[in-house]
Amino acid sequence: MSQILPKALLDTIENLGKLPGVGSRTAERYAYHLLKGDALAAEKIARSLNDLHKNVKSCPVTFALISKDEKVSELYTDETRDKQVIAVVEEPLDIIALEKTKQFHGTYHVLGGAISPIDGVNPEQLHIDELLVRIEKDKVHEIIIATNASVEGESTALYLQRLLRNKGYQNLEISRLARGIPAGIDLEYADQITLTHALEGRRSF
Repeated sequence: MSQILPKALLDTIENLGKLPGVGSRTAERYAYHLLKGDALAAEKIARSLNDLHKNVKSCPVTFALISKDEKVSELYTDETRDKQVIAVVEEPLDIIALEKTKQFHGTYHVLGGAISPIDGVNPEQLHIDELLVRIEKDKVHEIIIATNASVEGESTALYLQRLLRNKGYQNLEISRLARGIPAGIDLEYADQITLTHALEGRRSF
């Protein structure tokens, strides 16, 4: 049987289709766009992908993503940031959302995922021990648990809360990001976790 598309294009479609959220049709459109567009643009993308693993690493303190020539994340070394307040997030890109608010001036700690036994992710595989070290070293007085509003995120938040309480840290405040129903969303479309947090965080007016 004749091959409909050249192997180089098929390989590109196949590899793009391995990205999360990219189906076969989307992968085909991306690949064709790269093919019919400027070859230099495609080469720039190829170079950036080639450099990705070479030039990006995790901060040994916060586990945020940093350049290979950095020793520690600037989000930690910046003297204007409060090292005694830590926002705990699941993944490095979660930091972007909090930074965009321009309301948080503490530091971050990336767990590297969320507890999910069904996926084989246990507390020991997350950067929880390193968090405990930071609490002692930087005399942290507040931990903001900013895990996602998912079953795994909630389980991780509950685990951290119990662990930190059982450690008996003096003067350590443990808080959780407030959750609620986004503006413009009808109740019938809100998920159970969002509704639960909305009820727990209700206020009089």
